[in-house]
Amino acid sequence: MNQKIKDLLSQMTVEEKAEICSGASWWKTAAIDRLEIPEIMMSDGPHGLRTQPDDADHLGINESIKAICFPTASATACSWDRNLLNKMGEALGEEAQTEGVHILLGPGVNIKRSPLCGRNFEYFSEDPLLASELATEFVKGVQSLGVGTSLKHFAANNQEHRRLTVDAQIDERTLREIYLSAFEKVVKEAQPWTVMCAYNKVNGTHASEHKRLLTDILKEEWGHQGFVVSDWGAVNYRDKGIAAGLELEMPSSHGDGKKAIIDAVEAGNLSEDSLNRAAERVLKIVFKAIENETDYLNYNKDQHHKLAREIAADSMVLLKNKNQILPLSEKESFGVVGAFAKKPRFQGGGSSHINPYQIDKAYEEINKFIEGELPYAEGYSLESDQDDAKLIASAKELAEKVEKVIIFAGLPDRYESEGYDRDTLAIPPNQNRLIEEILEVNKNVVVVLSNGSPIIMPWLDKVKGVLEGYLAGQAGGGAVADILFGHVNPSGKLAETFPQKLSDNPSYLFFPGEKDTVEYREGIFVGYRYYDSKKVEPLFPFGYGLSYTDFEYSDLKLMKQEITDKETLNLRLKVKNTGEIYGKEVIQLYVSDPESTVIKPAKELKEFAKIELEPGQEKIVEFELDKRAFAYYNTEIDDWYVESGDYEILIGASSRDIRLVETVKVKSTVELPNQYTINTNIGDITANPEGQKYFNQLLSEYLKGSELMERLENRDDEMLEAMLKYMPLRSLAMFSEGVVSREEIEEMVDKLNKNL
Repeated sequence: MNQKIKDLLSQMTVEEKAEICSGASWWKTAAIDRLEIPEIMMSDGPHGLRTQPDDADHLGINESIKAICFPTASATACSWDRNLLNKMGEALGEEAQTEGVHILLGPGVNIKRSPLCGRNFEYFSEDPLLASELATEFVKGVQSLGVGTSLKHFAANNQEHRRLTVDAQIDERTLREIYLSAFEKVVKEAQPWTVMCAYNKVNGTHASEHKRLLTDILKEEWGHQGFVVSDWGAVNYRDKGIAAGLELEMPSSHGDGKKAIIDAVEAGNLSEDSLNRAAERVLKIVFKAIENETDYLNYNKDQHHKLAREIAADSMVLLKNKNQILPLSEKESFGVVGAFAKKPRFQGGGSSHINPYQIDKAYEEINKFIEGELPYAEGYSLESDQDDAKLIASAKELAEKVEKVIIFAGLPDRYESEGYDRDTLAIPPNQNRLIEEILEVNKNVVVVLSNGSPIIMPWLDKVKGVLEGYLAGQAGGGAVADILFGHVNPSGKLAETFPQKLSDNPSYLFFPGEKDTVEYREGIFVGYRYYDSKKVEPLFPFGYGLSYTDFEYSDLKLMKQEITDKETLNLRLKVKNTGEIYGKEVIQLYVSDPESTVIKPAKELKEFAKIELEPGQEKIVEFELDKRAFAYYNTEIDDWYVESGDYEILIGASSRDIRLVETVKVKSTVELPNQYTINTNIGDITANPEGQKYFNQLLSEYLKGSELMERLENRDDEMLEAMLKYMPLRSLAMFSEGVVSREEIEEMVDKLNKNL
């Protein structure tokens, strides 16, 4: 294959190379008939195929083919189930092969910096490890069927407001630890065929022209073998994009991009070698796609719908279940209220909008489990935020006649979508009013939510049950029924923090920025990293979710008590289902560094596992942690660095529900370069025993016999101790009253740098 491509490149003209790096239409690459280079087709589809045979667009305006609409990433992330994401990927790979799609545009792993981002429904999590683990399995699943993926949007695409022009200003450590980490593992372990660059700028440079991101990090450091494709219309200057590592422009720019490349080569502003490298990467994927074409003429739609229902049920999060109001019994008296029960919101708006071949409505699915007609009241209008007195009165009349009320509520389509951000965490006021009114006549209320991102719940203390369904796909109605009646035991855990109010969010003061600039001033303190470190009580914490059974954690054992940063730490614990029904539990492993010399979050997720347990069954859960579990990104050495010290291994059922704790001592094998100067504080030198010992030797050498040395040797003065800790070395000349000269201070600095 490689030789074939090199032969083709040697025969191609500059014009043909430029053409192969330019989209031919909305979804297809260019074909070069003269050299028998075929076209390949792409399609939107992180949670379903949006293939448009006729009028094409990238905003979900024109109709696409009928397809399976799986739950969105905001939902599937709450499954915390790697295997489930792999199965979903395989199903989408089958469907793509059937429809002649060679590359599926997804998944999206952008971090949920703010709950207001209008496209959060399409992203996994506020945590980069969780996002990358699930995305890795999704990519592996799709690509196992010979269909490529496009990991997006690289990078720092964390808002819709001014997304085409906004400049995301992010410090290097934050960029590495939070925003790039979500992409890194996916690239290294799953090798997505393509990576899609973002619209926005990153630290002053368009993502489509960002050589450091697209070439230095993505290709050279992480080893990406595929090509970079632009988000649709993200190209700024095409020739600069080629030079930076953006191989394919999509969609067609009707010759403008091609001409810009040719003109730049002819003018000597773009080397032909750069163009050759770009064309070669595109050709490799084109022929790989053609070679992997498989004839899936009739994938089983019913089976895929069933899988979508399974995924939805395993992703839903039971947030409240006071007095075990759930699960319902078929013999109980209950009614359903809320327009969403019959007109479900099951996906987000924009480029990922799927045309489902079937839609399960919660009302109809619940009705299948009972005899007779299920009482129903609309309660509110989806087209308006205004109260409707007649609808509310009808709902209250229903609520007075039944034992329990299931209210369907959430965010209508118009509240969140690609293209704009939300401006509030509230659901429509008419829905809040409906819930409050029903609570006046019936206290046994369960709220079922349909939303793509967190909301606030002013009625939370009054209702007895809350089920977070997110945007659960075309089979979500059936999944809700399965959970309400206990046919599926809920096992979802939140992949993002629900704040009590918007101003609690760490990005609140800086989102969405001013004009065309947004500063990520909260740094690494995104999501639970902030809430847990600042001790801000959330509405619901990261990793939280209830079950109809109970789980007991015990016997945490570390295989080693001390390791170096070159070793891995193996550990195990026991988890037992102490309840009476089968269930699944997500075990979360966090790492804490209580005495770090750099600012770190209180804890960070470093591993997780989802297990199945029958009643009374106990399983051993094993984890392995490598260097990255203990490391932070050190900008002085431009690499991941582990400080020597004691680290806490925290095992929990959420970031706020830590069940087991053990400590491991980790020793760094990397010596940071000393850069002592005359302005280095004495306390920074004496912070470690070796520094203390050697510095005392130097003091004895230079201050021998002086009054200051006598005071230092017999010091029990707290003020002197504090002054010395933050005293720069140059101040010793003054405080020694001439015993030590400035020249001798310079000698001392030189000796420190040579010996420590």
